[in-house]
Amino acid sequence: MTDHAFIATRKGLFELTRQDGAWQLSPPHFPGDPVSIVLHDARDGSTYAALNLGHFGAKLHRRDAGSATWTEVGVPGYPLKPADSVDKTDWSLKQIWSLEAGGADQPGVLWAGTLPGGLFRSADRGATWQLVESLWNEPGRPEWFGGGYDTPGIHSICVDPRDSASVLVGVSCGGVWLTNDGGRSWSLRTRGMAARYMPPELMDKGDAQDPHRIVRCAGAPDVLWCQHHCGIWVSRDNGANWEEAQAPRSSFGFAVAAHPREAGTAWFVPAIADQQRVPVDAALAVTRTRDGGTTFETLREGLPQQHCYDLVYRHGLAIADDGVTLLMGSTTGGVWLSEDGGARWQAVAPHLPPVYATRFV
Repeated sequence: MTDHAFIATRKGLFELTRQDGAWQLSPPHFPGDPVSIVLHDARDGSTYAALNLGHFGAKLHRRDAGSATWTEVGVPGYPLKPADSVDKTDWSLKQIWSLEAGGADQPGVLWAGTLPGGLFRSADRGATWQLVESLWNEPGRPEWFGGGYDTPGIHSICVDPRDSASVLVGVSCGGVWLTNDGGRSWSLRTRGMAARYMPPELMDKGDAQDPHRIVRCAGAPDVLWCQHHCGIWVSRDNGANWEEAQAPRSSFGFAVAAHPREAGTAWFVPAIADQQRVPVDAALAVTRTRDGGTTFETLREGLPQQHCYDLVYRHGLAIADDGVTLLMGSTTGGVWLSEDGGARWQAVAPHLPPVYATRFV
């Protein structure tokens, strides 16, 4: 039974646990500090929390299984930019935006996606990090641009459970990239996507795409779901081709969750549009497809339906391994949980700081 989750917020990291049948919220770890992302590593039971401390920089802490103590570990570091570089990107760490564990056969391996668009790998549980230079040195990388932030960033890292050397990443705004050799080489995987904010002749340009979030179906790893700046896309061939799906009323949003076993099932949290990042009709809803994007249901029970202006960020919607328990947190500090696949929701924390990420253990 799923009974433990993390909520990363602008003012600390909270734990949500089920006790005597009810969900309870802990006092925050790192109180007052922005926690940009959290990772629970099921391979050894450790938990990682990335902090974004502004003037003091980005920090990363690890709590080992069975311990109550957080230990500061290493953070990704960029090399000095060559003096003759024409790249306008600032080669310095702004934020750790995504964290994922390597494969089951790679103990200690972690992946980190950062602003300004660098992918990093650690082989020692975060003690040291190496920039994946093959992706950073892609000829078109200096043309990547910010989507939501002033600089580009890697927010989605999808390790293939069948092959730890196969990793797919999503970049805002820089497209979708796949390696099948552990990061030595990369290929763009955006065929079928459309960046409608670009001039017509550039709408299908691969590294101009803004995939807001990409998630993989663990039980059918070739199936990927993408909430894109311009809509919803699904791939059934590990990103080689993408098909657009049309949700009712709005296909704009940031978050997406994929069922861990049912390839055709995914959840989204729609907003009106880029220029109006609030729920349609000021009523929060979750949309669910169970047939691969052909049709969608709009799920509202238990969610605020009047004067609601909550936005759910990229990492703000999580699904547990049971395939029915979902956790959602918003920019205005609302947190809701569903234990029946999204059909009904209960408010578990109405007044938290703005939520950056949710994650089940």
